[in-house]
Amino acid sequence: MSETTARPRVAPGLRFGAVSFAWRPRVAGVTLLLAAAAFLLFCVSISVGDFQLPLDRVIATILGRGDPVDEFVIMDLRMPRALAGLVVGIALGVSGALTQSLARNPLASPDVLGVTGGASAMAVFLVTVSGGASAAINGSLGLSTAALAGGLGTGLLVYLLAWRRGIDGLRLILIGISVSAVMQAITTWLLASADIRDVARAQAWLVGSLDNRSWSEVRIAFWCTLVLLAVVTAVAFQFRPMHLGDDVAAGLGVRHTAVRAVLLLCAVLLAGAAVSAAGPVPFVALMAPQVALRLTGSPTPPLAASGLLGAVLLTGSDLVARTALPVTLPVGVVTAAVGGPFLLYLLVRANLRRHPS
Repeated sequence: MSETTARPRVAPGLRFGAVSFAWRPRVAGVTLLLAAAAFLLFCVSISVGDFQLPLDRVIATILGRGDPVDEFVIMDLRMPRALAGLVVGIALGVSGALTQSLARNPLASPDVLGVTGGASAMAVFLVTVSGGASAAINGSLGLSTAALAGGLGTGLLVYLLAWRRGIDGLRLILIGISVSAVMQAITTWLLASADIRDVARAQAWLVGSLDNRSWSEVRIAFWCTLVLLAVVTAVAFQFRPMHLGDDVAAGLGVRHTAVRAVLLLCAVLLAGAAVSAAGPVPFVALMAPQVALRLTGSPTPPLAASGLLGAVLLTGSDLVARTALPVTLPVGVVTAAVGGPFLLYLLVRANLRRHPS
């Protein structure tokens, strides 16, 4: 080989003991900027309300140096909603990145795979069938648990139906769409046959909202998300070779079937945890990975950037719904208004790639 032959550029690496990974400055820079933006929006979300609080007092109270009045307003009244926005956004962003990477399709998301549909059907069943008979079962904690169980059950059903000596991305999406349609039909039937007062409560939850979040709901979503992110981080290093194909991954010693199953289960549980805390907020899991992919220039959706961008999108949409519109709206209305055109953009872009003029 000639000495003047250009060699391919390889990303510099970092090593910590037995763990090593490539260092990509653009990915790291975008991730840090998204983390700063998420924290800023988190503080702004706490400061906005009938009783306005300056950002310096918000930060001082978060750090434990606030006065008793600020601590009551921030920690008891506003912190659950703001923290729910962060946790739910991160969970949806990472869940969307995992499903799109596993299915190798930019249109894949927990919404498409029926996870949010199953969570919604289970929550509506709890509201409409139990009614007001039991506050312990039909309270916010029971509703969150039911949504989490419904999302997990639906995700496992889709996985089992799509399994044919492995998981094919297209088959997974088609079965997910079918199961999602069935869950939507069940939800519609439950709403049509329920008492009007239960229907009103169920419809308010189905839109997707951060209003009146309680610490119990936030704790469930927070701890579930934290544990699942730890599992994803541990398994993600084995997932990277799978982008080169299952044969290459197997040659490198990666048990690709087990890794894919674990990550898909984590994606389903992350989506279920998010829905349990805020309802089925649409399009965040679809948009966040694709926008993060374009910002970082990565070949596949980056997990950390996708999660942080999900937090930015959800918290920012909640601020818009609360402050920028004539009436206060649930956050799901704003994300749907933004996500609908974005989905059309992805469809048109995919069509142009397949059929260039």
